[in-house]
Amino acid sequence: MARNPERRTALVDAAIEVLAREGARGLTFRAVDQEAGVPVGTASNYFASRDDLFTQAGTRIHVRMTPDPDEARQAMSPEPSRELLTELMRWLVRRMTENRTGYLAMLELRLEGTRRPALQAELNHAVRADFESNVQLYKESGFPGDTDTFLALFLAMTGLLLEHFTLPDLLSDRAVDDLVDTVVTRIVPDA
Repeated sequence: MARNPERRTALVDAAIEVLAREGARGLTFRAVDQEAGVPVGTASNYFASRDDLFTQAGTRIHVRMTPDPDEARQAMSPEPSRELLTELMRWLVRRMTENRTGYLAMLELRLEGTRRPALQAELNHAVRADFESNVQLYKESGFPGDTDTFLALFLAMTGLLLEHFTLPDLLSDRAVDDLVDTVVTRIVPDA
């Protein structure tokens, strides 16, 4: 197995691009090689199997979608309130929109995980770890509501993002920020 970490990262980033554009069926070693602009056969030297490529793409997407810690600290610095939570959810939507490719690739990986138990297990592990970390942060930060409030907000925002990316005309009569406001206002109690 090849050991050039920069090349591996470039190949995984290329895999994410292919996933977002072509879907899981289009994710082949040849397609990754072409997207990365490397000789045919390069990806197969870096990944033991397609399953390995899927798993590493999932891991890389989480790295790419995680906010910069300094930005996150600054975003969380005001007093916890429903208004701050609304701003944080708007920030989340902006970050996901800016990384549209990563978000679409993650959706593809989740669907593919229903057919690949090892991938599903890896995604369950990664998403659960992020979820539990965010629940803990929510509780420690003193936002209004409890863990069920956070769960409802998580599920609602996940649904909002799914519709925003896959069927943008469905809710096109409402601005995304207005939808975020509605979600937060309906779910999070006023402190």
